[in-house]
Amino acid sequence: MSCPPTRRTILRGLALAATASAVPLPALASPLPGRASSPSPDPAGYVPPLRQMRGMWIASVLNINWPSKPGLTADEQKAEYLAWLDLAQARRLNSVFVQIRPTADAFWPSPYEPWSQYLTGTQGQDPGYDPLAFLVEQTHRRGLAFHAWFNPYRVSMQGDPARLHPDHPGRRHPDWIVAYGGRLYYNPGMPEVRAFVQDAMMDAVTRYDIDGLHFDDYFYPVNTPAFDDSAAFTRYGQGFPDLAAWRRNNVDLLVQEMQQRVRRAKPEVAWGISPSGIWRNRSTDPLGSDTDGGQSYDNLHADTRGWVKKGWLDYIAPQLYWYIGQSNADYAKLVPWWSDVAAGTGVQLWIGQAAYKAGAAGQPAPWFQPDELTRHLTLNRDHPVVGGDIWYNSGDLRADRIGSISTVVADHYTRPALPPLLPRLADGPAPRRPVLTSAHMTDGGVELSIVATGRTLPFQFAIFRLDRKARSGDFADARHLAAVVPAGRHVRWVDPQGARGAYYYVTAVDRVSRQSPPGGGRRVIV
Repeated sequence: MSCPPTRRTILRGLALAATASAVPLPALASPLPGRASSPSPDPAGYVPPLRQMRGMWIASVLNINWPSKPGLTADEQKAEYLAWLDLAQARRLNSVFVQIRPTADAFWPSPYEPWSQYLTGTQGQDPGYDPLAFLVEQTHRRGLAFHAWFNPYRVSMQGDPARLHPDHPGRRHPDWIVAYGGRLYYNPGMPEVRAFVQDAMMDAVTRYDIDGLHFDDYFYPVNTPAFDDSAAFTRYGQGFPDLAAWRRNNVDLLVQEMQQRVRRAKPEVAWGISPSGIWRNRSTDPLGSDTDGGQSYDNLHADTRGWVKKGWLDYIAPQLYWYIGQSNADYAKLVPWWSDVAAGTGVQLWIGQAAYKAGAAGQPAPWFQPDELTRHLTLNRDHPVVGGDIWYNSGDLRADRIGSISTVVADHYTRPALPPLLPRLADGPAPRRPVLTSAHMTDGGVELSIVATGRTLPFQFAIFRLDRKARSGDFADARHLAAVVPAGRHVRWVDPQGARGAYYYVTAVDRVSRQSPPGGGRRVIV
């Protein structure tokens, strides 16, 4: 029995979900990030994480999420994106993963590939502004992390090279292109192709202030000679036992080389991949998971377990798009399997969650239980290697069918959380501690006045509220974290939950989530 499809085979159906961008956002009972909340009690003995990935994917291919359709004006596109940031804040997320190179094209003025057709409706047509510059600036203005989502090898969602822009690299180098399944792909087996796609993606990394470089699960589309790379295999495949081993090595080279290039160019940029959720089944390989589904190692030539064990990634976010108890791919079995793979490697583990299945027509009965997704995150608590979740996709977080997303937020996201801190960056220089110049009662609550110090502004301020003077360890404990707010030279913030007698402390947080020591605390007297 095969597993349900991942993002690779649901794109066309999800294109219909693009209309969800017009659906009003369901109201939440509790306030947005940047406001203090009154969290529900945590389970006995549970200490909520100070840092946790809370992300969502914003898909541009086929105009699934953003822009909602091609040909919108620049102002309309900007307004739509700001609405997605509103959603991220309403759902208490701290990161967005935005698809900026969906089909060998670009959402920025790239010297390598043409403007994306998903912006204007015509490949190569200038949209009249720099979308990526706008996306990054506005995301950071909200205090959210921006991860640039790239597809390395997909060239077109249709199969005719003549329909590509005349200056498209695939037109200038027709030998780079492989047609398969009604779509076009760059040939991963050609060294010049691998170098080119890296150059195209690194252009965005070096020119823009992004926080992460992100791949999804597209590498080779299929394990079959019908994907005709035979000429490249004849030329470059000597020394490999078979076609599959050569293809797998080609993908390995892409992953390893991307890590090296990102580390050289911008070592503080996070580099990671969200692969399909099954590496290999145990029936195929004793190291595999207790599953019976599509195997990325064999079907897509993606050795996802190997990348983690070799330390070629900063994080891996497997798409665990199955319900708890599913016979062929049980979420409750895959989380501990991936936790064991990542443990001790220094590679962060974030889980790709199937928001698109909750309450969706045609799904099995468990996906119509409003608590299915919240149970996923409750299960994750038993596996501390899991550092958070990314939701596919943003349209489904907005639609909130059967209230499943509101339930997750109410159960797990009542407290704010800083983005994860990569272990390799933890020893870097922390930001300068801020100064809390005042804390006093107002009609709306306790108003704080915070001043940044040093030449470089921090990215965020983490505000801690205690009922006593702080002790060692309090600033690593999210139970004391009242809010995370975008930083500035001088920030005023009101805590509606504040009261006389409370103690406040503030730390500065930089873009990679390093935290300063707290400035001097203040007790609310008047």
